Amino acid sequence: MKLSRRLPALLLAGLVVTACAPQTSDNSSSDKDEKTGTLRVWLFQEVGNQPKEKVVDSVVADFEKAHSGTEVDVEYIPVETRAQRVKAAFNDPKSAPDVIEYGNTDTAGYVKDGGLLDVTQEFGDWNESKDTDPTAKQSVTVDGKVYGAPFYVGVRALYYRTDIFQELGLEVPRTMAELASTARQIRAERPDLYGLVVGGAYTYGALPFIWANGGELATGKGGSYVSAIDSAAAQKGIKEYTSLFGDDNCPAAKCAGMGGNDTITAFASGKAGMAIGGDFSHTAVEAGAVKGKYAVVPLPGVEAGSIAPAFAGGNNIGVLKSTSHRTLAVDLMEQLASKQTQASMFDAMGFLPTFADVRQEVSAKEPYVKPFAQTLEAGTKFVPASPAWAQIDSSLVLPTMFQEVVSGRKDVAAAAGDAAKKMDDAFGSAG
Repeated sequence: MKLSRRLPALLLAGLVVTACAPQTSDNSSSDKDEKTGTLRVWLFQEVGNQPKEKVVDSVVADFEKAHSGTEVDVEYIPVETRAQRVKAAFNDPKSAPDVIEYGNTDTAGYVKDGGLLDVTQEFGDWNESKDTDPTAKQSVTVDGKVYGAPFYVGVRALYYRTDIFQELGLEVPRTMAELASTARQIRAERPDLYGLVVGGAYTYGALPFIWANGGELATGKGGSYVSAIDSAAAQKGIKEYTSLFGDDNCPAAKCAGMGGNDTITAFASGKAGMAIGGDFSHTAVEAGAVKGKYAVVPLPGVEAGSIAPAFAGGNNIGVLKSTSHRTLAVDLMEQLASKQTQASMFDAMGFLPTFADVRQEVSAKEPYVKPFAQTLEAGTKFVPASPAWAQIDSSLVLPTMFQEVVSGRKDVAAAAGDAAKKMDDAFGSAG
């Protein structure tokens, strides 16, 4: 186990840690609520993790100072192997951490597995929780109960080449139809570029097209869902997205297999006029050949002036149900996910805060945040709160659907119908 270095509290000076213990409920699998001892924490290992460690170490130092007799042991685990590590922790409480960072699409599955602690009461009593972004709160909520605190949020918007737009006399697209026509004009006049680089394996870049056209992934709630990917509205969005794969924009032979990272790499290296990328893509684009020659706006919706709903990605902080330090663990969860910590995490890592007021503050400091903040304010979407989503996602149900259409193997109706059947099988097996 790796113990993080204890660094001076530089980034979080002034952080106030509440020493009063929140009320507890009886849904923990442990019958203990020890007020001293060692708290084990698992957080994700990032690319260039040291700035994150400094922020966390500051929180830990203040927490340990406020809780005499308590020590916090932080381990950074690879994101890629989190599923195996977390599953093992659920099955072996003795070796499990007290607090974990987890992807927001993992919530429903972890709740079904019985691994996360219900912190509904504590979250409601936490004075900062009232400012949490509604979609971020949805990402920690299953069947009306809260199982963690949002840590950061990520959304996607439209990156475009300002030099290419100026060269060709183009206006920034205001609708999805204009987005497509602008992409084709770029390709026609600059055949060395993709107009709008898209990916057949880029699920979260494609979903805004479905949502903007009134489609949904599924209907229902509480783990009981029915696929809606084959509805007329969803099919319209699928058609709009897959129509962008062709020699007149992004050739299917090259683009059908691309994922989100591939599209950003293409844009950053100067091979595309536009791309759909996240706030988390900013660093990579800044490090690329297009530095100083691009801008970002919200992805336009169907109607002029509208913003296409984006998927609200991100991570959460939760407490394991097996903890024997419930009160301390919940308190630490709140400190790691606090406004002060999120502001410092933005400065250190660029993670977008889940609190609306903190986002406004960081937007004022860093102009590049503005289009992503606007996208969040316009309303975002999330995946079904069902443990089945992990299976649907890992089974590549949606990328397969897009690629079947792009390749010409199936029309939109047939591909969407097959995807709906696969989704319904997964929802059914999840209970």
